Amino acid sequence: MVARPAARFASANARHRMVDIGELTGSEVARWLELRACNPALDSPYFHPAFAAAVAATRAGVRVMIGEDHSGAIASFLPLQFDGRACRPAGFPAADFQGPICAPDLDLDLAGALRSCGVGSYRFDHMREGVAGVEPWIYGRQRSPYVDVSGGMDSYLSRASRSGKDNIAQARRHGRKAEREHGSLRFVAQSGDVALLEHLIAFKRRQYAATGARDHFADAGHVGLLHRLLGERRTEFSGMLSAVYAGPHLLAAHFGLRAGPVLHWWFPVYDPKFSRLAPGWLLLRALIDAAPDLGLERIDLGRGDDEYKRRAMTGYQLVHQGAITRSRIGFHVAVARRNAGAAVKDSRIAPVLRRAARASRRRPRVEAAPRPGGTGLSIG
Repeated sequence: MVARPAARFASANARHRMVDIGELTGSEVARWLELRACNPALDSPYFHPAFAAAVAATRAGVRVMIGEDHSGAIASFLPLQFDGRACRPAGFPAADFQGPICAPDLDLDLAGALRSCGVGSYRFDHMREGVAGVEPWIYGRQRSPYVDVSGGMDSYLSRASRSGKDNIAQARRHGRKAEREHGSLRFVAQSGDVALLEHLIAFKRRQYAATGARDHFADAGHVGLLHRLLGERRTEFSGMLSAVYAGPHLLAAHFGLRAGPVLHWWFPVYDPKFSRLAPGWLLLRALIDAAPDLGLERIDLGRGDDEYKRRAMTGYQLVHQGAITRSRIGFHVAVARRNAGAAVKDSRIAPVLRRAARASRRRPRVEAAPRPGGTGLSIG
């Protein structure tokens, strides 16, 4: 076992407080950015304060737990999304990396910190690696693949698996075919077109309906979050809307989050009419090819074993699923519920349940409007 560095922050001396994100001062936001910059595990855009602020602007119940050492210096931040006394990571269920913003050697008793702030339970599904004290509360681990795009296409191909290289070669051929049949291929790396974003959301909702998946965008707050993030245009954090066209036809589009050299692959879609051209690979190939000009070094693909992720990936991180509860009994109840849900998904009645879910989601529903205005938080 590799020894951890000496802790810089003793849990026994810690104090924690909970604040609304709009109450963070300029110096506190600067400290958040400072802690993020000193910890390589926090380079994902999900750990930038602007992401938490955008979530808070479109959803009620977002607060930040701040940890201080014995001298009063801030040592950690944890953005949370509350429902009564229970909470999830801010941005749930679409925050693909989660966890405290802190120095890499922080000895943080996360369970004790949450209890001291009156939190009943904290359930996570994409907890990052390296968080001290979380291990007893973990009940699952999954790979979160990434694509190392530093150096562009030639460098990627030197690292890619055989299947990754084959798919890139096929994408090149499909691109030539698309041009012959539909017009010149055009890649837009970063668009601010609201109509394109709406088109992407509509495609995604049709995909959810066709597969029986829960419609993420049935919640108007989730739609509002993407629109708000589309307006982010700063070097260290931005929403990134990309698309590939053949002539006048939109083949595929993607909305993701970017923080410096890291792009998180978030909501990809393609037009099923052009599925034989593998449009998703056309878009991914264009992004890899343009990576040096865009200043990208890594594309995080997010948790999951989708075939295209297995083929495209050059490596992976682990993310953890679990629940911090007020007692071990509560934890075992959470594990039992998770296992029961997994058993149902794998059972013979799963297709029937999916059909019923698709039918119920087609019924009209009243949607809650996003909370107007911002949080009052200015993030430089």
